[in-house]
Amino acid sequence: MKIGVIGAGGWGTAIANLLAGSGHSPMLWCFEPELAEQIKIRGENNLYLPGIKLEPGIEPTNDLAQAAKDKEIIIFAVPSHFFRQVFTKAANSPPPKAILVSATKGIETDTLKTMSQVMAELAPSHADQIVVISGPSFAREVAQKRLTAITAASKNKPAAELVQQILSTDYFRVYTISDLVGAELGGTAKNVVAIAAGICDGMELGLNTRAAIITRGLAESARLGIKLGADPMTFAGLAGVGDLVLTCTGSLSRNYQVGFKIGQGAPLGQILAEMKMVAEGVKNAESIYRLSQREHVEMPITEQIYLLIYAGKAPKMAIASLMGRKLKTEFWS
Repeated sequence: MKIGVIGAGGWGTAIANLLAGSGHSPMLWCFEPELAEQIKIRGENNLYLPGIKLEPGIEPTNDLAQAAKDKEIIIFAVPSHFFRQVFTKAANSPPPKAILVSATKGIETDTLKTMSQVMAELAPSHADQIVVISGPSFAREVAQKRLTAITAASKNKPAAELVQQILSTDYFRVYTISDLVGAELGGTAKNVVAIAAGICDGMELGLNTRAAIITRGLAESARLGIKLGADPMTFAGLAGVGDLVLTCTGSLSRNYQVGFKIGQGAPLGQILAEMKMVAEGVKNAESIYRLSQREHVEMPITEQIYLLIYAGKAPKMAIASLMGRKLKTEFWS
């Protein structure tokens, strides 16, 4: 099939590599012209996936319109804060029947829209052809062909099933669901919880603490999702607890690493300046917090991470605030 992958970070490159290994010739849009040239000549993305030999079928380009033009499927894998800008430039190129796929986890800070909502706004003629892929999937491990399972969410079952078919391999398994809201919220909120888990580990608070953060982080993410119409079962699946556990425990998680270094006492500005790739949770902390305030949903972990990042609250004070909250039931029947 004619496929365009927009964004040559680690995840976009891993997706393009997977497709090329299945016999497709995906066109991969690179923001940096020199990166496109490097992939073409050396067959490697030294910037975002160093040491990984890429499949020869990838066609790198620095021309965004070319990457989207005449494609049957266009997969967007750019940071959420660049998503609208990039999608706007590409939205004029897709053919009428093209399926638009978001591989981006995030919520816009200004509009509080998910990526699929941004796509539907900017390309209304394709609103029923939108698919979201989400789940526990570190780009490096996918590129290394480690066994991985994710989910493809869409209101359009044939579109979700087509994406499922083109992405599935003997090491990459794709399930389908109809819950776009749950898939996107699960994939976004977990980044914030991962920062919290990293902070606790950086402060050497122990495994009990991390387990509590993961469990209660899942609870507050599900509360917000259900308020917005998500299926509660989504948060028990790959886009929910699956992605959350991976991001809160895996050493390859950028959000966990940010939190870990904060917990060790490093300044946030220094941490971010030393990173090549984006830790979405830093921006997601604001967007998820603002969304929870708009919807009047209590999200104490998210609130404390927001205050820590944007109001300079000390990690020890954030933990004290969480532990000092009014005692409540967890479940009661």
